[in-house]
Amino acid sequence: MKKLKLVMVGNGMAGVRTLEGLHKLAPDLYEITVFGAEPYANYNRILLSPVLAGEQTIQDIMLNDEDWYASLGITLHLGKKVVQIDRARRLVVAEDGTTAEYDRLLLATGSTPFMLPVPGRELDGVIAYRDIHDTNTMIAAAARYKHAVVIGGGLLGLEAANGLKMRGMDVSVVHLPKWLMERQLDPVAGKMLQQELESRGLHFLLEKQTQCLLGDEHGRVRAIRFSDGSEAPADLVVMAVGIRPNTALAESAGLHCERGIVVNDTMQTFDPRIYAVGECVNHRGVAYGLVAPLFEMARVCATHLANFGIGRYQGSVTSTKLKVTGVDLFSAGDFMGGEGTEDIVLSDPIGGVYKRLVIKDDKLVGACLYGDTVDGSWYFKLLREGRSISDIRDSLMFGESNTGRPGDVGHEGHTKAAAMPDDAEVCGCNGVCKGSIVKAIKEKGLFTLEDVRKHTKASASCGSCTGLVEQIIMATAGGDYSVASKVKPMCGCTEHSHQQVREAIRNQHLTAIPQVIQALGWRTPNGCASCRPALNYYLISTWPREAVDDPQSRFINERSHANIQKDGTYSVIPRMFGGETTAADLRRIADVVDKYKIPTVKVTGGQRIDLLGVKKEDLRSVWQDLGMPSGLAYAKGLRTVKTCVGSEWCRFGTQDSTRMGQELEHELKLMYAPHKVKLAVSGCPRNCAEAGIKDVGVIGVDSGWEIYVAGNGGIKTEVAQFLVKVKTHEEVREMAGAFLQLYREEGWYLERTVHYVGRVGLDYVKQKVVEDAANRQALYERLLFALEGQPDPWLQSEAAQVDVRQFQPLSV
Repeated sequence: MKKLKLVMVGNGMAGVRTLEGLHKLAPDLYEITVFGAEPYANYNRILLSPVLAGEQTIQDIMLNDEDWYASLGITLHLGKKVVQIDRARRLVVAEDGTTAEYDRLLLATGSTPFMLPVPGRELDGVIAYRDIHDTNTMIAAAARYKHAVVIGGGLLGLEAANGLKMRGMDVSVVHLPKWLMERQLDPVAGKMLQQELESRGLHFLLEKQTQCLLGDEHGRVRAIRFSDGSEAPADLVVMAVGIRPNTALAESAGLHCERGIVVNDTMQTFDPRIYAVGECVNHRGVAYGLVAPLFEMARVCATHLANFGIGRYQGSVTSTKLKVTGVDLFSAGDFMGGEGTEDIVLSDPIGGVYKRLVIKDDKLVGACLYGDTVDGSWYFKLLREGRSISDIRDSLMFGESNTGRPGDVGHEGHTKAAAMPDDAEVCGCNGVCKGSIVKAIKEKGLFTLEDVRKHTKASASCGSCTGLVEQIIMATAGGDYSVASKVKPMCGCTEHSHQQVREAIRNQHLTAIPQVIQALGWRTPNGCASCRPALNYYLISTWPREAVDDPQSRFINERSHANIQKDGTYSVIPRMFGGETTAADLRRIADVVDKYKIPTVKVTGGQRIDLLGVKKEDLRSVWQDLGMPSGLAYAKGLRTVKTCVGSEWCRFGTQDSTRMGQELEHELKLMYAPHKVKLAVSGCPRNCAEAGIKDVGVIGVDSGWEIYVAGNGGIKTEVAQFLVKVKTHEEVREMAGAFLQLYREEGWYLERTVHYVGRVGLDYVKQKVVEDAANRQALYERLLFALEGQPDPWLQSEAAQVDVRQFQPLSV
């Protein structure tokens, strides 16, 4: 059968996504011709900002190169703008005279940037920010000029400002409203964003209206003048004040246009042979500018072009999940609230986390998240479904898994991914749910982020769901993902893996985060929330007493030296060595509970007493009144050493497990590690202390002690592996200490001991710790050197660099 002729005008993300879907449904139905006005194949427009900032290249953001079109037999005309549609002859004509006949025509002409109608807009150096050409223009200007002004404090404007700042320019952002991103953020979140960006060197001119642009004698812009008479120098002016559907071609062809090319639910225009998708479209009175609804249009359009005749596009409930220069943002629905609504708010300015949930008639109607957006997709699902939240209201603020760890994005993140239902949406841009990702991983044997992107499209567009996709891979692929991580970059800031960074820090004797970033050519000048905690740990573990510890590069729990809970209060767990306490300590704890009206006192699974519900402003006073050492229950480090009563009391006990546990805990009490570490000592093989599922487990037998390593009692229980049998307390301490130091020196940040040993192999660990006595002793000595003189954050807050300002309540 003779193929039908399909012509597509426009070569952007929505149009090409339609062709991808069409190829899967009906690969032999059409002879396809594509016209693109730009000289580039299909690229990810969302990622132009990283190109501007120097973090990526044009090649990095290409979605479909020219070879892709050729492989599908698509005729591609690049750099050819279509100027005429002859509907009678079913013919399109390009500016250079190239023509193409069609049986079906797909318009994907996108949008055009809006330029403020002010005097001086025609000056050299005044541009919009829309495509690769604009990006290259800004890069060239940054190499020659100093002062840049970006008009528009929305997402695109802030990304442009950040990129120009990273290129070395002095950048000011002009914005007419009172706060940034007023369409996506409420005033509190907008101000937090402003403060964060100001700390990175950007300047903001809010509530300023542009009157005109001033030029020099060569016709280039030199300054911007505002309606109040003030001026700001400007060698480059970038207008990022909005977009308009590009309807010029459609209007010239007589198609019905009204703030966009008007289409029906099958994406057909007034002429049923002509379809339209993307930012150029007006569907039911709405023009969309976010990629998720554009891809929904593409799916529907592909089914109808393929003659399946199914699917209707009925509009989109949109959310915004964005990353503005390293800050996570999410908003959806009526996040500003209004009459008849109520707000639930969590605000932690020091930790950089703000959440506002808006409720009406027991339903979530809006959400605004700043700094921690991991539960954005879940909130969006609640909002779309309109379900009652009365049964989960108490825990609504703290997410689907109710972890109670706002701000601690990287901590145990895979457990949240494991708890998500299969129908939960992960990638809003491409409409990919968790079940589709898990199925692809299992059926196709995927274990890298790149493979998952290729097969599912998850995280392939704006990239804001990348962390969650990685967590799903970890939860599904398990050890295979650890193997893949050997060559996986630490984060988007660098191409270097964890192993390469660790080796560079040691080989080049780097002792501070800025040194690492400079020496290894980080893409971003300050790193991000993923790599900075890792870099900080690698430095202090490699060069103890010499490297500069940066408290602000730790997670919120380690900065506050207490565990944040679901209601925003904290829990305090004083250290009780080996689980043993005294009447005096118990009285002190009871007095503190009464004095500060602490609502809950609970014995933990690690045999310690947990004081739950401590207000942040009371933490310092609670520490002082307790006068007890920190249990570091919040830290990536030693938590507890659990013990049974052992031979001192138990008639079955063969060894003094309590004293052995206390010796280990005293020695290791202030030890930081790649992840949390738990120990246990049992006095006999009955193993009442559950030593067989700990990072280090010690079990007393008649002739001494058996040592086990790399156990895990979490969601996926892992039984510890036998390491060695020894006779004395001193040998236990040396063997356990040497193993933990090996893990401290070689483990990757947020890698538990079970995954570290799984990666390097137990034989390797035995060779380093058991068989090589000199190496074991050296490891143990390095551990003791690192721990000697470590300050206790509760008892020596100044020496421990505790920022006491965080405990001062904010004035209203």
